Amino acid sequence: MTMNRKMMRQAQQLQKRMAELQKEVEESTVEASAGGGVVSVVANGKMLLESVSIDPEVVSPDDVEMLEDLVTAAVNEALAKAQDMANAKMSELTGGVDLAGLI
Repeated sequence: MTMNRKMMRQAQQLQKRMAELQKEVEESTVEASAGGGVVSVVANGKMLLESVSIDPEVVSPDDVEMLEDLVTAAVNEALAKAQDMANAKMSELTGGVDLAGLI
């Protein structure tokens, strides 16, 4: 087997594994909360919000701004966790080498 064929096979295997990892990440979820857990959210690896849970005791018409801040904080944390999860999975595959633009 020539070196070029061997490299092509390795590249194809890597591409297949990356596609599997992508699917795994997209199907995974992360959870984050704010305000000591009174607001919690779940996001997936596609960076989409799946659910929001709000403790009814923090719902006050007199302090909507606080609730908005808690929701924003929880969503931002969940999206950051989802991004970290995706990066960690990719790092497992590449051994920490950034292959952006090569595949």
